[in-house]
Amino acid sequence: MKAFFIDKFEYTKHCNQLLIDVLLKNPENYKEKISLLASHTLNAHHVWNHRIFGIAPALSVWQLLELQDLKKIDTENFEQTKELLQTKNLKESIKYTNSKGQNFTNTTEEIFFHIINHSTYHRGQLVSQLKIEGVEPIVTDYIFYKR
Repeated sequence: MKAFFIDKFEYTKHCNQLLIDVLLKNPENYKEKISLLASHTLNAHHVWNHRIFGIAPALSVWQLLELQDLKKIDTENFEQTKELLQTKNLKESIKYTNSKGQNFTNTTEEIFFHIINHSTYHRGQLVSQLKIEGVEPIVTDYIFYKR
């Protein structure tokens, strides 16, 4: 199962990096919804990693990030997740407090799946927003990644 997650996080990083490249080529579009969605996607991954580590995150869920920092943060998220996949039991229960102050418990496996799903969802929103701005959409389908 860990190999499954490594593959999916490699896919997530690949697509994130492609999308960040598009944003870097079109910096005039890094505003409003696009900057909020891009930042939130990476921030949430960061926050979830830190919940699993059991340490306070350096970023907040809705914090706006600078365009030039996106690639670095995405890479850090990926490297931290790889470390977690190597050191944590997928069935381990993680107790955490969400951004609204509510307490929850989920397994690392559930959290990892959520991070991947959450990232895919927001990448789709970002591609749609960029298309509205006149930027040619990129293909981020998993099957295209595997071809």
